[in-house]
Amino acid sequence: MSEKSEEKQSDSSRDLTQGPIWRALTAMSAPMSFGIFAVLSVGLADAYFLGQIGGAALAAVGFIYPVTTAITSLSIGLSAGANAALSQGVGAGDDAEATRRLGLHAIGLGLGLSLLTAAAVWLVYPWLFIALGAGEEVSGNIAQYMPVWAMSFPFLVTMMIVNAVFRAHGDSLTSAWIMVLAAVVNVGLDPLLIFGMWGLPELGVQGAAIATLVGRVVAVLLALYIAWRRGLLGWCGALLDGLMASIRKILHVGLPAAFSNAINPAGMALVTAAVATIGETAVAGFGAATRVQSMALVPLLALSSGIGPVIGQNWGAEEKDRSRAATTLAFWFCVGYGALAAVVLAVFAAPIAGVFTSGEEDMAFAATYLRWVGFSLFGYGILVVGNAAMNARDKAVWSMSLSLSRILLLYLPLAWIGAVTIGFAGVVAAAIVANVLSAWATLVAAKATSLLKVETVLIDGPRRILPSQRHA
Repeated sequence: MSEKSEEKQSDSSRDLTQGPIWRALTAMSAPMSFGIFAVLSVGLADAYFLGQIGGAALAAVGFIYPVTTAITSLSIGLSAGANAALSQGVGAGDDAEATRRLGLHAIGLGLGLSLLTAAAVWLVYPWLFIALGAGEEVSGNIAQYMPVWAMSFPFLVTMMIVNAVFRAHGDSLTSAWIMVLAAVVNVGLDPLLIFGMWGLPELGVQGAAIATLVGRVVAVLLALYIAWRRGLLGWCGALLDGLMASIRKILHVGLPAAFSNAINPAGMALVTAAVATIGETAVAGFGAATRVQSMALVPLLALSSGIGPVIGQNWGAEEKDRSRAATTLAFWFCVGYGALAAVVLAVFAAPIAGVFTSGEEDMAFAATYLRWVGFSLFGYGILVVGNAAMNARDKAVWSMSLSLSRILLLYLPLAWIGAVTIGFAGVVAAAIVANVLSAWATLVAAKATSLLKVETVLIDGPRRILPSQRHA
């Protein structure tokens, strides 16, 4: 065993620069499937329980979640920036004290930005939701939820950054279980606080927000305790040394990554507006189909979480061939899993859609979407995995450009044109085209940023007109 490996192990780190690359990807990605599934389950649980209160509460959820999802992109971006900086440092063999200091800088930066964001949300949310079209009764429900959610946001950001610390050191299992814990506490408290069970007050929509707050507080306290006990975080001498350099390093990836993640929910809201021109049942079917799609994408989203530390450590250790091998293997997994998901969705589209819809017409819309768009999910997987790989090697502007192009140049305009000209089939076709062309563009960008080594005119031709890259 090398001296570098021994040092990493002593620091509670998994060395991702050694051994079969498939094993490193599996070890980092598989646990995250459970964590991501748990996070998605919270939204489904909130919608289910609040739907039993009444239409206004359920409508409030419809307004709240696109907004909170977009705001949450700040936590995703900061965690991506922290992961890139920390994993490259771990791979390069930086000393434990410098790594702990960088982790504390990331948490401090996240706390500062999240507190400012939470205060801004608290101040502007009434006008924001009125501008989005929320009526008086729905706005009353939103007012019960948003202030408490704003209080929970700094805890979410801190939890995401501490989880990035775990993953950067090669430990995705702890990160996943922290996410599961937050979700279990949240979902478990939902009915107790919403309906006033076990002697607790009946709080309705506010109860759902309090459940979210408690889940995040419990999870972040446990995450900090574990990280501190393992020595991944801790007091270190000259705490402020290199603070500005740390901030620049984290935000270099974090800001583009945050914007990249925010554009997708914002774009989907505008695509939903295009679907609304077809009719309310089309919107219901489209919404149900995209919820099923989110669940189907969990393994690919988990892979996008797992590939970041693998690329980061190997790039920091100057193991660029292993980084390229990881990227190639991850892309092939997207193709293989995408083919399996396509077959399952094509065969079982109708019964799956029936679980999430309330009538024959909206079920037909949902089944149509799942049956055909399922064949292009591999493309979306290649996009998100490629974005994560580029973020990990400090090419976040490239990944942001890919996400923007998919939404603004492909999906959104094609969905509107399709909806107006041929109806729902046009929206389905727009999703397929956007996913497939995004996959091709990701392959071109991965080759241009030295993360892919393949010789084919389909990739090399467009790459020649891109800005020159330093391959060192």
